[in-house]
Amino acid sequence: MPRRFLAALFFLFAGMPAAFAAFDGNAVIDAIVKRGEAAVAAYDPAQPLAAASEFSALYFDIFEGSGMELDLGLKSAALKTELEVLFGALNGNAMRGVPKTELLKSWDTLHSRLESARALYAEESAASAGGSFVKSFLILLREGAEAMLVVSALATYLRRAGAADRVWVIYAGVAVAIPLSLLTGWAIGSVLASTGASLAVIEGITMLLAAAVLFYVSFWMFSKREAKRWEQWVAGQMERALDSGSLLTLGLAACLAVYREGAETVLFYQALAASAPGQTAALTAGFAAATLALGGLYLLLRQAALRLPFRLFFGGTAALLYLMCVIFVGNAIIELQAAAWLVSTYLPSFPQISWLGLAPTREGLLAQGSLLLLPAVAWLALRWRRENRAAQPAA
Repeated sequence: MPRRFLAALFFLFAGMPAAFAAFDGNAVIDAIVKRGEAAVAAYDPAQPLAAASEFSALYFDIFEGSGMELDLGLKSAALKTELEVLFGALNGNAMRGVPKTELLKSWDTLHSRLESARALYAEESAASAGGSFVKSFLILLREGAEAMLVVSALATYLRRAGAADRVWVIYAGVAVAIPLSLLTGWAIGSVLASTGASLAVIEGITMLLAAAVLFYVSFWMFSKREAKRWEQWVAGQMERALDSGSLLTLGLAACLAVYREGAETVLFYQALAASAPGQTAALTAGFAAATLALGGLYLLLRQAALRLPFRLFFGGTAALLYLMCVIFVGNAIIELQAAAWLVSTYLPSFPQISWLGLAPTREGLLAQGSLLLLPAVAWLALRWRRENRAAQPAA
C-alpha cells in the first residue's frame, strides 16, 4: 500500500493542476480586503443579500478558489480553521441583516486575522529541502493520526471479540478509501474547482456521515463493556451480531475516516509541491517517514490495547470513537458554515480549539454539547429503567 500511494503521489506532483500553482499570498489577502471593505461600505441591512453574496464569493472564489485555504493550512491549520469560522460568521450576519455596526465588527475581526496570515507569508523564507521534508512529514502525521486511531480501535475490537479472521473488513475499507481519496483530491483540484464545487461542502458532508457511523459503533461497543454481558454475547449471538451488515458498518467507519483525511491530505501535498518546486524527493521522503511513524504508532496502540483489562478496553474504545464523532460534527459544521450551507452565529467570548473541532459559534457548540450530553441522558434513562424494574413485585 505505501508503495502504491507513493507512486500515486509522484503522479499527482507531476500532473499538478494549475489551481495549485504557486501564488502571492499578499496579493490574495489584498483582493479579499479590497472587496470586503467595499461590500461592508455598501451594506444595507434592509437589503442584505447583495453583501452576503459578495462575502460568499470572497470565500469561494478568492480564499478557497485561489488555493490560499490549502496553502495557509500548511503553515497554520488553526489559523486556517479560524478564518473559515470568521468567513461563516460574517456571511451569517449579512444574511440576517444585522446592524451595520455589528457587521463592521465581524469584518474587523476577519480583517485582523487576515493580517496575521499576511505576517506568516512575510516571515516565510525560500523553501529548502529540510523544510519541505518537515512539512511533508507533518502533513501526513497530522492528517493520518485521526484515521489511524479509528482503524486501530476497530481492528483491535474485532481481535478481542474473537473475530481476528474478519479484520480484513477493516483493511478493505481502508483499501477502498485510498484510491477514492486520490481521485477526490485530483477531481477537486482539476475538475471541480472549475465548476465551482467546494471542498468545504464535500468535507462537511463526509464528516457528518463518518460521525453518524461512529456514533452507532461507539454506543454498540459501550453496551458490551461488561465482561459478563460480553461472555453472554459471545456465547449466543456472535455469529449473528457480526453478520455481513455489522461488518459492513465497521468497514464503512474505517473507510469514511480514511477518506475524509485522505482527500485533504492529497490536496495539501499538491499545494506543498506547488510552493516547493524541485523538492519532490524531500516531499516523498517526508511522506515515507510519516508512513513509518504512523505504522509504528498503530502497532504500539494495538499491542497496548490487547493487554488492557476487558472493561477498560471496551469502555475506552467506545469513548474514543464517540469523541471522534463529536470532533467530526464540530469540524463538519465549521466547513458547512464557511460554505454558507448552515447559518453561523459568532460567539467571540468562547475559545476556539481546532483539534477538538470546537469553534465559537452557537450552532457548533449546541451540536457538540448535545452529543456530549447524550451518554449521560442514556445512562440516566437506563438506570431509571433498572430501578423501576427492581421495584416491581415479582409475578
